[in-house]
Amino acid sequence: MITYYDDRSVRVTSTAVRVDGRTYPLAELGMVWHRRGNRSWRVLAGRGAIGAALAGPLVAAVLGIGLAVWLHRSAVVTIAIVGASVLVGLGVGPLADVLFEHLDRSYARGSREWEMWARWRGQPVRLLHTGDGLRFGQIYRAVQRAMESAPAAQKAIGTSGSNPRPRSRP
Repeated sequence: MITYYDDRSVRVTSTAVRVDGRTYPLAELGMVWHRRGNRSWRVLAGRGAIGAALAGPLVAAVLGIGLAVWLHRSAVVTIAIVGASVLVGLGVGPLADVLFEHLDRSYARGSREWEMWARWRGQPVRLLHTGDGLRFGQIYRAVQRAMESAPAAQKAIGTSGSNPRPRSRP
């Protein structure tokens, strides 16, 4: 038996697909397809908040430099304001690394809900529902590989929608 994917709730092997404790033998699975849901506004708003958090200190630093030039104060005051503004801008560095990592993970997971469906014992059944696009793609590809290694002529991997057709990638 070959294991194509394995995590806490999903296991795809050369003999079966197990999702949340339910096991679907590959011999009983017919067609497999996926559906893409609507965008999650919560995820998009989170990305916007991260962008604002990244831009905030930089905007404050630029405004501080502009304020120092606009005030026409002595050189010491102008240098102090510019220095403080530059320090605020530099303070973004360590924070930016963490925020960019969160932003990158957000794009890897995606902003949609994904569903994997299969024809099992003649009936359509939803095998998987997740909002993590990266994980979904890994599981879908594992099911494809498992189905391709199963005896031919009875399996089909389809695209999203009601009329599944063979497809090489999710």
